[in-house]
Amino acid sequence: MLRQTAFGIALSTLVLASGLMTAPGPGNPSQKKADSHQPSSIPSSQVATTNLTFETTTLEKSVFVQINQYRISQGLPKLTINANITRQARIHSLDMAKGKVPFSHQGFEGRVKAMPLIYDSAAENVAFNLGYSNPASQAVIGWLRSPGHLKNIRGKYNLTGIGVAANQEGKVYLTQIFLHTR
Repeated sequence: MLRQTAFGIALSTLVLASGLMTAPGPGNPSQKKADSHQPSSIPSSQVATTNLTFETTTLEKSVFVQINQYRISQGLPKLTINANITRQARIHSLDMAKGKVPFSHQGFEGRVKAMPLIYDSAAENVAFNLGYSNPASQAVIGWLRSPGHLKNIRGKYNLTGIGVAANQEGKVYLTQIFLHTR
């Protein structure tokens, strides 16, 4: 889904994608290590883009709060943030921002299997936008308006992780991974 709106003289674009994976088989212990080319930690950073500066951890927290507010308003339990999931979401957003992978769910199964968690099901929402002063809110608005993304947000998950990265072109990439663990 592509949304374009005039924002002053800047053009703002929001693109969304969602993915879902159900664990194949009972238990699905996910004990594999992350790929060796991935850094051991993905630090949050402050990224200056065309006319905006974003503190990526602030944007991640904003997505987390907004998604939980929505879930509570719908009578759903809050999600718990998980550092392992956040790490994988950050890696994916960073890889998209750097152009290492296309804007997609490419590698989703690998991201989930790289987490030392036992899970039943997993899902992922991604977005990128350009020109919005609050890219986190814009992504959440888009996800809530999209049936596939909304299904993930409303899903029977208990853990989540959010990663945000921006590049020098001003594109802000957001990844939210959802997991249901036992």
